[in-house]
Amino acid sequence: MRKYLALLLMSLFVTNISVLAKTKKAVFVIIDGVPADQIERLHTPTIFDIASKGAYARAYTGGEIGLYSQTPTISAIGYTNLLTATWMNKHNVNGNSNLKPNYNYWTIFRIAKEQKEDYKTAIYSSWTDNRTVLLGEGKPETNRLKIDYVKDGYDLDTKNFPKKEKDLHVFDIDEQVSKDAAQGIREDAPDLSWVYLWYTDDAGHSMGNGEYFDAYVRKADAQVSRIWEAVKYREKHFDEEWMVVITTDHGRDLTGRGHGGQSLRERTTWISTNVRVNNHFKKGELSITDITPSICRFLNFKVPQSVLWEQDGLPFVGKVNISNLHAMPYDDAICLSWKCCSGDVPVKIYVACANQFKEGGEDKWIELDTVRSKSKQYKVNLQGLPKSDFYKFVLVAPENHLNCWTK
Repeated sequence: MRKYLALLLMSLFVTNISVLAKTKKAVFVIIDGVPADQIERLHTPTIFDIASKGAYARAYTGGEIGLYSQTPTISAIGYTNLLTATWMNKHNVNGNSNLKPNYNYWTIFRIAKEQKEDYKTAIYSSWTDNRTVLLGEGKPETNRLKIDYVKDGYDLDTKNFPKKEKDLHVFDIDEQVSKDAAQGIREDAPDLSWVYLWYTDDAGHSMGNGEYFDAYVRKADAQVSRIWEAVKYREKHFDEEWMVVITTDHGRDLTGRGHGGQSLRERTTWISTNVRVNNHFKKGELSITDITPSICRFLNFKVPQSVLWEQDGLPFVGKVNISNLHAMPYDDAICLSWKCCSGDVPVKIYVACANQFKEGGEDKWIELDTVRSKSKQYKVNLQGLPKSDFYKFVLVAPENHLNCWTK
């Protein structure tokens, strides 16, 4: 009888917790081309108000300098780094035109739409290619991905947004986009939304560092304020918990006019979020590729193993066990090294001797060993593996995975 009562009470407790759980939703905003030192100097009120509820930190883009993942610090490339949690060597977006994404590396929108639940998605954007090309809406390669709420195409609307000096028609578009996003969040409350604000990049290209560029960064912050107010409205009036992420796609050169290279200022970006973060967020290793894994974890998305193991990012919410995986050839071996983030947990080590995933195939993973995370290193004897000039490794810990290549 006591056992029955205990089970009944436990069942009621779990049921009540389930009822009390808030519906989770997420929105991320890309403000194009604003370097970290500028956003920090201006201390834009909305971005740092959001961070006051969670955290702000510098991040980086551009992959690893001199290695296979080195990636130009260019806009569409930066968006795709975020969307897929991978660098250019995987997603294949290498500029702002003639784009040919490798859709085998799923975007967060594809992940959302492959869930068992019907998650609603939205995009609020000036540039139509963000949806039609980078996300690949409607393409067979993305399983006919469909975005539920769309407000874009303004870049093609020359009647309502005729070209202006210094491309100020793009600022007018951003005004409309931010209003669309705020209204969409208030009324439709999509589960996952992407807001793209463009003009800050044009302001930098037009005038470089100075009062003009600063003024339009402040105006972009005011546009973000509309979205932030809509989120707060939803949380106040509905049983919802929102994750907000504000970021940029790249920094700028020292003049403020250019970007694309691997200078420190071009690579240094930033992330502001309203949610509780882990130590990875705070240790100076944060990357633009960390945003998608973090949102996926917040929204409890189930990511197929083959897709997950290709992601280069690390969640900045929840627990992580290991980070910073590197592989170094050494005679007839490859030395793996990593950092231990928490505890001493088991880590399984896998290797694939080809890259079938890139072409839409299935990789043949070989399980090499299980070691402790605090060992921080492992030597792979290549003589026991199929001969290849390419190897990719995945380390799997209880709370996260890491991957790297040698070629």
